[in-house]
Amino acid sequence: MSGNRLSPDRGRERGFTLLEVLIAFIIAALALGVMFQGAIGGLRATTMADHYEEALSLARSHLAAVGSRTLTGGTVLSGDDGRGFHWAANVRPVSTVTLARGPDEDPSDGPRPQATLYAISVTETWTADGGHRQVRLDSARVGPGAAKGG
Repeated sequence: MSGNRLSPDRGRERGFTLLEVLIAFIIAALALGVMFQGAIGGLRATTMADHYEEALSLARSHLAAVGSRTLTGGTVLSGDDGRGFHWAANVRPVSTVTLARGPDEDPSDGPRPQATLYAISVTETWTADGGHRQVRLDSARVGPGAAKGG
């Protein structure tokens, strides 16, 4: 008759209780949630960095294009670069100077030449994560002659 009885040692080998399994499941779910949020945050940061890199490249391109044109004061240019990017460039004269004559130049050769310093600002804008973002590049270029326009 002793075969039907459970020995005291055998009763301890039951395994995990339901409460222990539930607690382990909750801990695992919280850990996975934290890891998931970290991965999503990393993807969002990577996307934002890609947008800034693209905007910077576009702004540099527009800055070079504006600087290669004949500069005039008060010029405002703008356009659409596609993929949600928009650009604007502002050119304004800062100062005009009359250049000195060279030692070999004849003073009776007419008016002395002038040069103008222009401030150029290019802004690239786009919308991301529900907010407006922008990259702005500023430069200065020297153009021949007195400032034209504005």
